[in-house]
Amino acid sequence: MSISKDKLASHFIGSALGGFMGDALGMAVEGWPSWAIQREFGLLSDLMPGRFPAGCYTDDTEMMISLLESIVAEGGLMPGKVAARFLANFHPERGYGGRIYGIMDQLAAGVPWERVGTDSFGNGSAMRVAPVGFFYYDDLARVKEAAVAQAAITHRHPQALAGAVIQAGAVALALKAGLEDRRIETESFLSTLAELSQDLDQRSAARLLALLDLELGPIPELIPRIQALFRCDVRAIEAVPPAVASFLLTDDYVSAITLAVNLGGDTDTLGAMSGAVAGAHYGEKGLPRPWLERLENGPLGRDYVIDLCRQAAQLKIDKGRSSMN
Repeated sequence: MSISKDKLASHFIGSALGGFMGDALGMAVEGWPSWAIQREFGLLSDLMPGRFPAGCYTDDTEMMISLLESIVAEGGLMPGKVAARFLANFHPERGYGGRIYGIMDQLAAGVPWERVGTDSFGNGSAMRVAPVGFFYYDDLARVKEAAVAQAAITHRHPQALAGAVIQAGAVALALKAGLEDRRIETESFLSTLAELSQDLDQRSAARLLALLDLELGPIPELIPRIQALFRCDVRAIEAVPPAVASFLLTDDYVSAITLAVNLGGDTDTLGAMSGAVAGAHYGEKGLPRPWLERLENGPLGRDYVIDLCRQAAQLKIDKGRSSMN
């Protein structure tokens, strides 16, 4: 099937800005338990101020931008170049975890990227991985390889690697279905992701399949059902599956990130991951225009991300043409 550059760019933009927007929604309540969100907002469903003004992003999106920049500049994923972009764009005030400071210090001191990662099972390698999923969407083996490679810069634990692969794979599968105007078949979607990740961490793959037991319903009813299965915290195994569930159990972009963020816990990352998958599927047209207009738009803001996605789409089209010659 021939895909136009504009259609491909729409889904790339949907994923990148979808993650950006989910991050911004969750930023306002990062670390809050769901009961506190409910007490304050009922259901948080609009961009609100938190540590930053409404519409601003955190470390999740800053690292996603770095990854996307590197893919566009190099024509694909090169871990050493990605690590250099992580360092160049590192702004501690964005809310990075304490472990990342040490990694950035080592990179700044010239330590090779292969030696700075730690045995962390956190979700940091999954929160940023969306560009891998959408750039390599038509090759799941390449998605897996690149997701692991970018993860290993900072995270070496099997659960972190599996989480990055599941998240990148979810973006890829959702985008491909969106390009084909095809609905997601939940069992096939989850089975494919479990198979893709099981050699990295069997427990992560098995827990992902627990989502098959969840039934559709309104968001207030879905929240406790998901919380009964997952802690929704900073661990990859507790955060990636509920983010995927928030996409699978809803039928539009806003509902997906609203469900993810209102689960509480690591809300900015849950929103970013769910938003990246949902945005990949629904495309740019699925993102709410009033929220888009309120997204942070400085030098590395909304319009910059849109331009990077358009470049990535053109690069993908050009690579496809060259492979046929």
